Amino acid sequence: MTTNQLLQILFYIFCLLLVAPILGKYMADIYTGKRNFAVRLLSPFEKFIYKLAGINAEQEMNWKVYAKNLIIFNLIGIGAVFMLQILQRHLPLNPNGLHNVSWDLALNTAVSFVTNTDWQAYSGENTLSYLTQMLGLCVQNFLSAATGMAVLLALIRGLKRAENPLIGNFWSDITKTVIYILLPLSLFLSVALVSQGVVQTFKANAQTFTVEDSSPRQIPLGPAASQIAIKQLGTNGGGYYGANSAHPLENPTPLSNFLEMFSILLLPAACVFMFGFMTGAPKHSAVILMVMLFLFICGIGLSLYAENSAAHKLGVSAAMEGKETRFGVVNSVLWSVSTTAASNGSVNAMHSSLSPLAGGVALFNMLTGEVIFGGIGCGLYGMLVFVILTVFICGLLVGRTPQYFCKKIEKREVQMSVLVILLPALCILFGSSVALVSHSLRSYIFSSGPHGFSEVIYAFASAAGNNGSAFGGLNANNVFYNLALSAAMFIGRFGIIVPCLAIAGGLSAKKRMAQSVSDFRTDDMLFAVLLLGIVIIFGVLTYFPALMLGPGLETLLNI
Repeated sequence: MTTNQLLQILFYIFCLLLVAPILGKYMADIYTGKRNFAVRLLSPFEKFIYKLAGINAEQEMNWKVYAKNLIIFNLIGIGAVFMLQILQRHLPLNPNGLHNVSWDLALNTAVSFVTNTDWQAYSGENTLSYLTQMLGLCVQNFLSAATGMAVLLALIRGLKRAENPLIGNFWSDITKTVIYILLPLSLFLSVALVSQGVVQTFKANAQTFTVEDSSPRQIPLGPAASQIAIKQLGTNGGGYYGANSAHPLENPTPLSNFLEMFSILLLPAACVFMFGFMTGAPKHSAVILMVMLFLFICGIGLSLYAENSAAHKLGVSAAMEGKETRFGVVNSVLWSVSTTAASNGSVNAMHSSLSPLAGGVALFNMLTGEVIFGGIGCGLYGMLVFVILTVFICGLLVGRTPQYFCKKIEKREVQMSVLVILLPALCILFGSSVALVSHSLRSYIFSSGPHGFSEVIYAFASAAGNNGSAFGGLNANNVFYNLALSAAMFIGRFGIIVPCLAIAGGLSAKKRMAQSVSDFRTDDMLFAVLLLGIVIIFGVLTYFPALMLGPGLETLLNI
């Protein structure tokens, strides 16, 4: 690794740790009702939305009502995005005359964007109209991110409250998230991206001619910058163009590349600081952040080592095939680790072209449950599930009743936590097994050997982990993959959310126990090591055979 590459990585992490605490404090103030400049400016708009929708923002819900409202709201979103796609030929803002989308692809895309996955089995500029991109996909980029944040807020209230079964108001939580956090940040980032040359227009595709022949070439246009901003900030990841952030009109300059990459981890990191401010446990949140950062930095280091080793074997300075040639290997690697650690899924390089070990790091990040920062809200509430399991296991080892925030961790919390881990694993392993066993389904895999195996595992891991990135080399636009991955995305999202809300409701109704000096601490280095061990054990042992048959075997074959 050169000094320049090291400085780029350190600058990225420095900026993240500089801005995230400030944003985290601002978010905590918003959700705890403290007045600031944003509240004074935007609260009339918030109240107008409540009045228009007939919402009583002060009426709180128990976890079952909260979950019911959340699921119904998201099911309506799936239906709306589905209808926009299958009717888009007859709707306005379709200057390029794109046809309706097939029912299976439309369902896959609708589930994908509502679940914050943004898996794309299509090329955006050739498949979806401007209206579908804006009213369907871009709107869900906001709402799916806000849904994840709402679940985290419910869990935080469950930890803080005692003998109170209510965990907040779902409608109020998503409204505050959109109005005070996502909209202002997206507006700022959109303007910054437009200044760098990212497209934002309603004009039809432009035509140009090359010096080689007189045939016209299409330059795809559209309202891209507004969608790209929220795709990164909301850890959505779905590109306006099929090439995602490797497309020069979606990511034209080094500054746009840094801004987009920085936005991937900004809000997930800020959520950790927000958690510390809202719970009054900054040391505990620092331990969680330390574990996330350690896994993130290890992933970067291992990926860069693998890429440099591959280049050395090829006798070149850098293995550039499939990488972002404008910005260098280090930016491709940093992006690949960031986007899979944060359940974002956007790419500025082809992940299938990563060295086997670097591709394995991206896969491992998703298999841990997307808790190395993770998505907005969902990354931290996934990590809190690991915290609960760590507290429970340590309590058993020392012979004391496990407690977390002075609440007993009992059978119900452990059952729900195990369910959170098992459901995605079931989707990934069962779905991959079906795809690999069937002779007809194997014809959709374009690569042979362990790499082809990795492509299938990666696809189901990306879907169940609500990431959305892909290895490539897999024909996923067919009825089987569209339906199978839709099921994996839906279960991977709501099969996690419902148990987390059940944990929140159960903890909120519990009595607070008296704190003792002999209680197991969750704010020291010992707990950080134990939490790290639990994350790695569940991430590695659950999928160890798959990791060895895919990236592991391919690495050994390339030695």
